[in-house]
Amino acid sequence: MKKIPLIGIPLVIVLLLAIFGSDLLGLYRLQSYLTTFAEAYQADGGPWPHVTDVCMGCHGVKGNSLHQGYPSLAGQPAPYLETQLRNFASEARRNPNMGPLAQTMSDSQIKSLAEYFAGAVPVANRYFTPDAQLREKGQRLVAAGNCAACHGAKLMGHDQFPRLAGQGYDYLLAQFDEFVSGTRSEPTGVMKNLATGFSPEDRKAIATYLASLDPKRN
Repeated sequence: MKKIPLIGIPLVIVLLLAIFGSDLLGLYRLQSYLTTFAEAYQADGGPWPHVTDVCMGCHGVKGNSLHQGYPSLAGQPAPYLETQLRNFASEARRNPNMGPLAQTMSDSQIKSLAEYFAGAVPVANRYFTPDAQLREKGQRLVAAGNCAACHGAKLMGHDQFPRLAGQGYDYLLAQFDEFVSGTRSEPTGVMKNLATGFSPEDRKAIATYLASLDPKRN
């Protein structure tokens, strides 16, 4: 008589697996995914929360923006990123979102952010489709303006000069306009002189060409 319940237990287990097997397998896979994600998250920047989490909403995962109006931070030179964050904090460069955010950051957080994004791998601006004629015109203007002298032969930036290759079209165009209006400035004054020398159509062509470049391939 005592053997009957023992024989029934495996049958019950088989029955439960038959009914809930797919759900149990799904839960196991979810748990495995969460564990893997948590381990990768900590390896990427320590325990939760990362300072970089704040940046993700606008600048994308690991600094690769999906929005043409927000700059990609991945692959930007660390000195440039540090300077811009300090400029936002001091309001030397004004932005309604970045100003208050930068003012909350410590020196160590600014350095950590700059180093993190400088080490991130930039990807192509795949959500932008360039006009072929504008792109060709922009390429000629970039060469004539000798942008490579400051931003590097492949326009990937270095030191205090930002990466231009693969940036968002709207962001690039907005920065040109801000240099023209004087809303944005830089110590040498070169960008204002260059920007004011280009017509609005020229600036659109340059932004088109720069946005179309693949920074990873370059």
